[in-house]
Amino acid sequence: MAAAAEEEEEPPAAPRLRDTPEDISLEAAANAIALHPARALLAAGDVDGDVYLYGYSCLPGDTQQLWSSGHHLKSCRDVAFSPDGQRLFTVSKDKAIHILTVEDGRLETRIAKAHSAALNCVLPIDQHLLATGDDGGELKVWDLRKGEAILESRQHEEYISAMAVDGNKKILLTASGDGTMGVFNIKRRRFELLSEPQNGDLTSVALLKRGKKVACGCSEGTIYLFNWNGFGATSDRFALRAESVDCMVPITESIVCTGSLDGVIRAVNILPNRVLGCVGQHLGEPIEQLAVTPDGQLLASCAHDQKTYERRRRPQGRQRQEATAMIVTEGPRGLWFGGGQGQGLLVDVEVLGWGDKAGYCPKGWGPMVLGEV
Repeated sequence: MAAAAEEEEEPPAAPRLRDTPEDISLEAAANAIALHPARALLAAGDVDGDVYLYGYSCLPGDTQQLWSSGHHLKSCRDVAFSPDGQRLFTVSKDKAIHILTVEDGRLETRIAKAHSAALNCVLPIDQHLLATGDDGGELKVWDLRKGEAILESRQHEEYISAMAVDGNKKILLTASGDGTMGVFNIKRRRFELLSEPQNGDLTSVALLKRGKKVACGCSEGTIYLFNWNGFGATSDRFALRAESVDCMVPITESIVCTGSLDGVIRAVNILPNRVLGCVGQHLGEPIEQLAVTPDGQLLASCAHDQKTYERRRRPQGRQRQEATAMIVTEGPRGLWFGGGQGQGLLVDVEVLGWGDKAGYCPKGWGPMVLGEV
């Protein structure tokens, strides 16, 4: 009888996968985030100068902090993984560059007083070259094998907000608070030119259309477009119905996501220029940074917010379809995963695709239809 009862017992049910990973909370507001090029890892730097590495998963209880580093003396401004994913680069208001091992968070290299002004952004070019930009408009390209800068140039009058490099690792582009885009030749180690100044700060830069177009976000809510090898003057511009474009990441060769002071993350198609819809909203809190996984399936953002949400959101628009929106942060400040409103988000675009009519969604993205913003 006992044996028969055991045979009738059902096997335990497998854990139910979530649409998005569970919450991640930080002790202070996050300034920067980065997603690992190959593994389910997220790095975050906060205003206290601390750096965290998390492993995330859609399995309940599987998202956890792996290590933290408190070596920076002031606010951590930017974080980036090396192309091979073995190291994490961080830059800070304390003017230092830190190189940490991803496996255990060990401080491998520290370049103190790397710049004369506070550092603002970092971009790994390849396994050996690293670019950094500061608040004074100076760019440096470092050869990590030599431990020194091989290119130093101060062409901008204001801070360098973002950088991008072409697929050949030859041309480096910089966006600056003086309204200009800078062009630098890495191979020849020289400055090439500055674009004509635009109205407002240039806050972001991205390559699109297989490297044939360059898009720059502006603090005035406009995206400026340049032709490759036509960097002196814009070829087109697109004014969003947004207070600003503070950060921007390319999702496909034609679609970018932008973050704004109004707390809205928008999906924008470039050429033809149109706002496809709203990915998430942060209740009026400015969005600090966006990051996307290499396969384009997960989008992460961080912002400053003091509210905690967990809800199902119904988007506004002609079509009424629901998508789970998990906003899951704890405490007055933090980082969260999900879609909708809150401190930060990690959106699975297979669930939350966007468009303004049925069937208009990027390849591989789900049928979710969001109202225009």
